[in-house]
Amino acid sequence: MARMNVRQMWAAKLAGKPVPAALAVPKNAAGPGQQSLALKPRAAFSGRVLGIDPSLRGTGLALIEFGPSRQPVLLRCQTVRVPAKKTMAFALGEIHRAVVAFLDGAEVRHVAMEQTIFVQNFQTAQILGAARGAAMAAAALQERPIFEYAPLRVKQAVVGAGRASKEQMARTVMALMGHGRTLAPDEADAAGVALCHAFTWRE
Repeated sequence: MARMNVRQMWAAKLAGKPVPAALAVPKNAAGPGQQSLALKPRAAFSGRVLGIDPSLRGTGLALIEFGPSRQPVLLRCQTVRVPAKKTMAFALGEIHRAVVAFLDGAEVRHVAMEQTIFVQNFQTAQILGAARGAAMAAAALQERPIFEYAPLRVKQAVVGAGRASKEQMARTVMALMGHGRTLAPDEADAAGVALCHAFTWRE
């Protein structure tokens, strides 16, 4: 069977096609007197993931449910929009409140967040870091495990190309979930982070 990336394996699993169960370690990988081992097959993620794409004025949130042998289901999504005239403190409070509202009573298993991309402007980096902190604190206070993923890794896991455009990302996210409505860019990014987590997570 040809080598498959994570996205292809997930699509094959949903279609009922054969999927590689394990990857064998080459015989020459074992040291003297050691036996070659095979990696255990990765169990598909099951449960709800809250994906977060943090931004001071437009944080994306997407709650997705994953189950065995079926498409991921988008349960709820939102863009936390905060007008520019509002203070930074107000915006951080809105992000915190929105994350708490998504987590309350939703039986969320994990929270997946997009890491801050490299920016040359120190002030921009500081603002993005504050937005991430507000979202992360809300999840931490709810005692939810938090996982972070670089944007490049998210695109590789979901689209199969690390340089995919936001439009490609949104189309792929909607196709994977069989979702008819076009998602806002920040919501699509948040959903992408959640999908990345489920596709690559190992217990």
